[in-house]
Amino acid sequence: MYAATAERVRRIGAAAAGSRALRELVLAEIGRVVPFDAHVWALTDPETSVGTDPLAAVPPALMPALPQLIRLKYLTTTNRWTSLTGAARLTNPADSLLWRELLAAHGVTDVASTVFRDRHGCWGFLDLWRTGGTFTGPELAVLDSVTASLTGDLRRCQAQTFTVTGGPGPAGPVVLLLTPDLRVIEQTPHTHEHLARLLPPDAGRQPVPAGVYNVAAQLVAAEAGVDPHPPSVRAHLADGRWLTVRAARLDATGRADAPIAVTIQECSPGERTAVFARACGLTPRETELLTHLTAGADTRAVAADMFLSPNTVQDHLKSMFAKTGTNSRRALLSRALGTA
Repeated sequence: MYAATAERVRRIGAAAAGSRALRELVLAEIGRVVPFDAHVWALTDPETSVGTDPLAAVPPALMPALPQLIRLKYLTTTNRWTSLTGAARLTNPADSLLWRELLAAHGVTDVASTVFRDRHGCWGFLDLWRTGGTFTGPELAVLDSVTASLTGDLRRCQAQTFTVTGGPGPAGPVVLLLTPDLRVIEQTPHTHEHLARLLPPDAGRQPVPAGVYNVAAQLVAAEAGVDPHPPSVRAHLADGRWLTVRAARLDATGRADAPIAVTIQECSPGERTAVFARACGLTPRETELLTHLTAGADTRAVAADMFLSPNTVQDHLKSMFAKTGTNSRRALLSRALGTA
């Protein structure tokens, strides 16, 4: 069973043109052997592990509680995606803050969790919910059997989003003001446009600011000592454009009852290039070389700064061209920076 499912998932991943289509098809395939009643599959910033672009199907009664759901997810240490090393279930559901304070009341009896992480970073996490019964060891083994290939596929899909940006971006930065329990109380005029493009809503519905809730929840988690990662996430918008979303308390003393400000703006060249390098699987040395190139250095200057010979720099460049699907320094920088 494991091998057949893993092979089908591998084929889906190899053919998928984007991360959302990939996740939808994989969930349908997994559901054939690991039944579940609801799910949340989010992509993450590879460095901060903060979530973005969630693909979710949860009970309708839980939708009004979305801010609480995300906040509790980030504050829960049980099977937190930042510490998972393999698929896991709620062996003792009462140990989960999220289950005790929210999921139990909606009939959820177990959650199977897994994380998609490799040496280049964390690319996403998946929670499968079951309302009635628990996940079994063999079912968790199925999830483990597909995790490695899916991690590479998710990273590849992210790499494919780095193209030359088309036309002017949305006006920004924009700001949302949230209460301590993550309810949006105020926002700048262009915020709706950004949120609608970050997470396209169903027809006639307002966009759900899940990415905003995620960075705010990470801020709360960092303040509580649950996880030290910074409350920021870089997210693909559209047309090769990437945004950075950050959260901070408005009160300089960091009072827990102070409002939370969330900002959304286009990634800086350095922020964008860092994700690009990870998504394309560049080595630390190749990433360092890319940083020099984006600063305008030529081969001779790069060689001197990195204590390499010009021939070694050229060898690194050939490897980088192969990994990024480019054939020239200009094409490489266009993809990394999003400029023509």
